[in-house]
Amino acid sequence: MRIAILMTNTDESAFAQRHPKDGQKWQTLIGAKRPDWKFTVFSVKDDEFPQSPSEFDGWIVTGSPASVHDNAGWIVKLLDLIQRLEDARVPMFGACFGHQAIAMALGGQVDQNPDGWVFGSTEVEVCSHMPWLEVKRFWQYGAHIEQVTALPDGAQVVFRHAGCPIGGFVVGDHIFTTQNHPEMSHDFIAALIEELADDKPAAVIDAARKSLPKSADNGMFADWIVRFFEHDRSA
Repeated sequence: MRIAILMTNTDESAFAQRHPKDGQKWQTLIGAKRPDWKFTVFSVKDDEFPQSPSEFDGWIVTGSPASVHDNAGWIVKLLDLIQRLEDARVPMFGACFGHQAIAMALGGQVDQNPDGWVFGSTEVEVCSHMPWLEVKRFWQYGAHIEQVTALPDGAQVVFRHAGCPIGGFVVGDHIFTTQNHPEMSHDFIAALIEELADDKPAAVIDAARKSLPKSADNGMFADWIVRFFEHDRSA
């Protein structure tokens, strides 16, 4: 399977340079399950977009500290590409910023979380059964203050967690999203918490640190992503 990764992370800090880029994180997560898949990373935040979208069997839109409301040309182009992929019913997965961008592109709404930051390991509820996932509770790493507050037409909520009633959604069987970060390792989220300790409210950082022993079910979620892309849509 050929997967295009639309890399949206605008962080160019020294911290970011010390850690794998988002494209590599996603290849590591999914490649561990499907080593024969081919991944191509497009740094869309640097205005690098695929010339031939039809070459790919599936798409991943990554997370970013950018806001979908930022007045940036690359975001406008990304939302247009997402709409075209939706029109073609191409399988597309989005995480955090990607989840929000897909919602915005398809007519949904994104706003700040009135409860403030979600940061650290977060308990998530699967509230709708899909062929590639089962109804249960699990843990994910989160790092967001904006979130989807209104679904696009035809979308269905599949995840929710404290302070985030739309923690993920599906459209048909070709779009699947999560507000959180299955690509973030335990070491990375722990380092990110310390990196942002002076920039975020003390209570947010304290809660994030205390959440770390709960870890995250990244391997299980990677299985769900693989099953989503491999799901038989011929019926």
